[in-house]
Amino acid sequence: MGTIHVEVPESVLIGSGQTREAFVAEAKFLLALKMFELGRLSSSRAADLCDMNRVDFLLRAGHSGTPVTDLDERAAEEFS
Repeated sequence: MGTIHVEVPESVLIGSGQTREAFVAEAKFLLALKMFELGRLSSSRAADLCDMNRVDFLLRAGHSGTPVTDLDERAAEEFS
């Protein structure tokens, strides 16, 4: 597994009101979510990035307001 280091000022951690571990977990999820939104990661790869299973990632993504399906216009009209 590769490692990416991101320096975060202590003031940001304190300001977030989270523990370091919670901050890292949320940052990993948000990175995975954005990469998924952009189509750069599949839901499986995004879930791997934030140490979740695919179903849990998709459920959390949906609760975060991110569409988890890509319906074409005709299919979308059928559901309207």
